[in-house]
Amino acid sequence: MSDTASEDPMHGVTLQMMVEGLQERLGWEGLALKIPVKCFESEPSVSSSLKFLRKTPWAREKVELLYLYTFHPKRAGELAKRRRSPGQQK
Repeated sequence: MSDTASEDPMHGVTLQMMVEGLQERLGWEGLALKIPVKCFESEPSVSSSLKFLRKTPWAREKVELLYLYTFHPKRAGELAKRRRSPGQQK
């Protein structure tokens, strides 16, 4: 395993793991408050959420960032900056 992979808290974490972890920690209502999308608000399930998030890059990015801030708050800001494109960095 490379040093970069071992330092990245997202390494090896699947979208399903993120959704299940966030749902466990925040509940569907909490998820819907943080990310107001229909798959979390109306008859939510892991399956329907994964279908939507796989087709919707902006929503998936929000889930990834929420996961980071929820489970790895000290690393979240640093990793969020690295994920931005070079034109967006200060």
